[in-house]
Amino acid sequence: MGEAAGKGRDAKIVLSVQNVKKRIGKRLIIKGISFEVGAGEIFGFLGPNGSGKTTTIRMLVDLIRPTEGSISICGYDVQKEHDEALQYVGCIVENPELYPYLSGWENLEHFARMLPGITDQRIHEVAEIVGMDHRIHDKVKTYSLGMRQRLGIAQALLNDPKLLILDEPTNGLDPQGIKELREFIRRLADQGLSLFVSSHLLSEIQQLCDRVAIISHGEVIRVGEVSTLIDESVGTVVWRVHPAAPALSILHADEEVKVLALGEPEQGNAGAAGQRELAERIVTEMPPERIPALSSRMVDSGVQLYGIELKHPTLEDLFLKLTEGERIG
Repeated sequence: MGEAAGKGRDAKIVLSVQNVKKRIGKRLIIKGISFEVGAGEIFGFLGPNGSGKTTTIRMLVDLIRPTEGSISICGYDVQKEHDEALQYVGCIVENPELYPYLSGWENLEHFARMLPGITDQRIHEVAEIVGMDHRIHDKVKTYSLGMRQRLGIAQALLNDPKLLILDEPTNGLDPQGIKELREFIRRLADQGLSLFVSSHLLSEIQQLCDRVAIISHGEVIRVGEVSTLIDESVGTVVWRVHPAAPALSILHADEEVKVLALGEPEQGNAGAAGQRELAERIVTEMPPERIPALSSRMVDSGVQLYGIELKHPTLEDLFLKLTEGERIG
């Protein structure tokens, strides 16, 4: 991973959010959130509607100010050293604002005039970075949504930021466009750019991000590597057994097993007497390491095992558990 420019005790920390609170009137909207984003890291930001995602993003780019706490970018305090901090940030919120009757190049020229020292060479570089150099002189109205998204990212990259903030970057894209954007974002990170990605698409965050913060009701309730958070989650094991009663007794006796549901009987394999047995479905939440011992106990107790299905937890499972089933948006 590349090191961010700027000052600070650790140049590898590009974004630092420390105990940030935001009060509107008497209501505490953001309740002391903290997290850090490293250089070359893709950091996901997840939360249901009203959780504080949008308020947080606005504070990151100094559109609104926190009531308490601090936000620094490349070691510069966003409030106290506004210009120094924000020179390292590029930001795109949902669909970028572009001029459809201008070409991609003309759009980039327009935005470059608002920034100091942006040359035609830099415009050409960012067009190449986002893979738009072959269409950059075509009018934006002829672009697909995915191409417009790439042009918006090119615009955000004009000032050569160390941190790129993307709010719902896959919004409206078809599956192919999502796949291409995911690969493109990974390439940017491999080049040392840090990305802060807010999204409601849990499966995308799971495939895209290195780490994730989950926010609910203005509080960050978990921060960690996606793979670690998933590994820490308890998986679901579905048992297909007959008879169910002794199997349930064995499962209930194990402190690490939580029985979630007893399903409808389903046809199993032919029994020894040639009659079809009814296999019943027991859904449990448990560590998969317990499967061998429990299955042995069931067999010793005369339970017929027709199947054991392990369902690996996902980021969505973890999210729903942590937020008590809140919908995301």
